[in-house]
Amino acid sequence: MKRPILIVVFVALLCVSCTKVRRAAMELAVERPSSSQNSISFSDPLTLVFDGLDATRKRIAVSLKEVARDFRHPTDIQFLPDRPSIMIVLEQEGKMKWHSLEDDTSGTILELKVLTVSEQGLLGLAFHPNFRSNRKFYLNATVKSAGKEGTQISEWKLPGGENLAGVRAAQTEIILEVQQPYANHNAGQLAFGPDGLLYIGLGDGGWGGDPHGHGQNRETLLGAMLRIDVDHPAGGKPYGIPKDNPFVESARFRREIWAWGLRNPWRYSFDPQGRLIAADVGQDLWEEISIVERGKNYGWNIREGSHCFKPSENCPEKGLEDPIIEYGHEEGQSITGGYVYSGKKISELFGKYLFGDFVTGRLWAAELPKSGEAHRRLRGEEIYTLGRWPLQIVTFGKGLDGELYLADYRSGMIYRIEAAQIERE
Repeated sequence: MKRPILIVVFVALLCVSCTKVRRAAMELAVERPSSSQNSISFSDPLTLVFDGLDATRKRIAVSLKEVARDFRHPTDIQFLPDRPSIMIVLEQEGKMKWHSLEDDTSGTILELKVLTVSEQGLLGLAFHPNFRSNRKFYLNATVKSAGKEGTQISEWKLPGGENLAGVRAAQTEIILEVQQPYANHNAGQLAFGPDGLLYIGLGDGGWGGDPHGHGQNRETLLGAMLRIDVDHPAGGKPYGIPKDNPFVESARFRREIWAWGLRNPWRYSFDPQGRLIAADVGQDLWEEISIVERGKNYGWNIREGSHCFKPSENCPEKGLEDPIIEYGHEEGQSITGGYVYSGKKISELFGKYLFGDFVTGRLWAAELPKSGEAHRRLRGEEIYTLGRWPLQIVTFGKGLDGELYLADYRSGMIYRIEAAQIERE
């Protein structure tokens, strides 16, 4: 069978040096799983299988309902805080679009000139906690500024009004710029925490193996989770440094840093307890999820997950935090972090953290450690499979009602995760 030529520039998600990742993603993009492999069939046309280690895991039956299409390489899904039916989707090439789940209308809010090599592009969106009154939101994009390529965090305003048709957002300020040495491992998400502060996850800047050692260097912003105050500028910068940041009194380390030792935190969110749950994309062998806390070191590039990376044996482990979840590359090769489900459609999923893999299309849900057990490794029975889907799961979204959505990078379709009845063959 002749296969179509596909552009898989984002497959790096986060490991452009891994040729087997690119190959696996390309194969996934053109071949749907065979229906003979422990299949579960739904009315939805997507074919779902439970194979590999998932064949023995506990299952939560879900279906994927298409709610929007025709997006080009989507990278983020958010919802307008004052309009629950309005979904906002970012496209890697620089467009921020809106789509109404009520009447299927859509439009473009802004178009930003961005770089699009590998993992570059328009990558992350966060609405200000007081958006309803100040109309502010923030974007994470890779741009060329003053002749240098890097991450740019910018502030924008969206005019009010019920009718979004023809409405265009205006940029008000550049908040932060960070030079990037390579076009991969730039991360890309933004999220406001329960404390009202903005969290910015930056990767190690690439290439493979962190050649510049950014992960363990607190004198750079790369390879770290940053935490800044966009409401109280100080020190000649358009943002302030929170007084309880771990290095706020340091003359050597970057005061914006909240935690470090990250390779490429591709999607993170806050759980109902206010904990920051981050998925960090692995290098050669392991993908991981961690609860990211103040002043903690998550190990990269000394370790990949909980395993020695450099050196490959007998690496120094003192002071390094273990992930709560990790999986090997026999299951997936590029983790995509999600959210804790708090909707009403899927009772079995309620309170569980949902995440997936960009390359293999697998979906999982996990019961996160209870308060006081922040870094306990989850046991196998605490992780549920939602199956393997013929999708490149690039990002998740959470509606104001707690329902969850995901985007397929290849097709540009957006799906809502819903309950389903199992029909065993």
